[in-house]
Amino acid sequence: MTEDEIAVMDGGKCILQIRGARPFFSDKYDITKHKNYRYLADENEKNRYKVEKELNPQYTPKPEEEVEVIHVELSE
Repeated sequence: MTEDEIAVMDGGKCILQIRGARPFFSDKYDITKHKNYRYLADENEKNRYKVEKELNPQYTPKPEEEVEVIHVELSE
């Protein structure tokens, strides 16, 4: 396909390229129909990963937040 043909391709189709196989057309999958869609940030903003929490060492979790604490002892 040329770039022009790709530009006017049907919006419900996509081109999949998988290692070991030639690229092929496929119908797009509607992720809203997947059983785990409710866990995505698209469905609920509170599911979005917040990288700021990982980058900010001063971050203190709120009482209602679930956290995992890992204690590591390092010997020299």
